[in-house]
Amino acid sequence: MNETIYLSYILSFVLGSILGLVLSYRKYKAPYYIGKMDLLALILAVIGWTLALNSALITFIPYYITVTIGVFLLAMVLGMRPGYGRNETFIGIIVAGIIWIVRTVIL
Repeated sequence: MNETIYLSYILSFVLGSILGLVLSYRKYKAPYYIGKMDLLALILAVIGWTLALNSALITFIPYYITVTIGVFLLAMVLGMRPGYGRNETFIGIIVAGIIWIVRTVIL
């Protein structure tokens, strides 16, 4: 069973990376993007990192489903064309880390 779960994680990461790359090439024509943040990428990064890091805290859905969905969403942001998605990923990690700290340490 564990091998199947790891395979689903790997497949969701690969598919998310490919989909993120394709969508970012369609959305952005410039080779490098400086300035504004992409709101959609920010939402995907926050949700993806939150699901991946806080899967044990979400008790009504099995952990392997939340991690698979989270890995897919964060891979879409990580897989964007070079120069895009790095700030959104950093903010997603910070928000997910804060949620994890609040849920496990403080509460």
